[in-house]
Amino acid sequence: MLQHVLIAAIVAAGFVLVTGPFFIPELHKLKFGQSIREEGPKSHQKKSGTPTMGGIMIILGITLGTLAAAPWTPEVLLAVFIMLGHFVLGFLDDYIKVVKKRNLGLKARQKLAGQILIAVVTMYVATQVLGIGTDIWIPGLDENVSLGALYYPLVLFVLVGTSNAVNLTDGLDGLAAGTVAIAASAFAVVSVLTGHGDLAYLCVAMAAACLAFLRFNAHPAKVFMGDTGSLALGGALAAVGILTHTEILLAVIGFVFVCEALSVIIQVISFQMTGKRVFRMSPIHHHFELGGWSEWKVVTVFWCVGLIASVAGLSLAAH
Repeated sequence: MLQHVLIAAIVAAGFVLVTGPFFIPELHKLKFGQSIREEGPKSHQKKSGTPTMGGIMIILGITLGTLAAAPWTPEVLLAVFIMLGHFVLGFLDDYIKVVKKRNLGLKARQKLAGQILIAVVTMYVATQVLGIGTDIWIPGLDENVSLGALYYPLVLFVLVGTSNAVNLTDGLDGLAAGTVAIAASAFAVVSVLTGHGDLAYLCVAMAAACLAFLRFNAHPAKVFMGDTGSLALGGALAAVGILTHTEILLAVIGFVFVCEALSVIIQVISFQMTGKRVFRMSPIHHHFELGGWSEWKVVTVFWCVGLIASVAGLSLAAH
């Protein structure tokens, strides 16, 4: 297995590293530049025009690495489908933004409809074809609890929540790529511990592709992954969490993503109810930026938090 895992990592990372120097200039020629929102931190305005949709390299690398090394089990194919489904959504969103010059991309209801469709297919295949059941594993107690019909809204929540949370995290150079690489590495171990070793190939390919992408995405970024990458990476992490019955553990290992999403929810609710903001700006990485932290400091601190959360998650998984 180790040999094949290394193949998955080498193919995924190699694809990103080899195609990057050719793909990024093409994005420049096509003028697929990122538009920076005016209400964001002023220091980010200089990033305007930086190529986006670099997630194409990441997701193609992960797909090739996984299919080249992993056994083509229904579980692996379903996880790849979930990732690619969110990839298509993210690609359409980015395409509308940078090519059609519509700043908002897909409308919220259009994106949600796509995510619900992916979730419905996931629930049907997982329960009716794979027969994985409607139970979830409670970390620490090492017990499985059957949710019955409540399992279906949970799957929808996990898929929509995780893909959107990773999308929100993609706001600073290298932040999403680094935190996803850490979380995916942890879930490679979780997959093996829970008897789903075939999913470890996808996780390793994901970590390797994201680490390779940092070659071009670390500060100062030469390319952004865009929604094309962030939605798909979030979908892939959610897929592994669902198929290994570790949805609760996903919230622990993905603590950074949870905080990013919660900061937006809290900010919106607070402003609508009281007219006041809890954070200087949301998502929360901007709060620290406006507090005087450099972009690189925010990113490295968040990476460290993600690493601590992954260690905590693995500790729970091992007991």
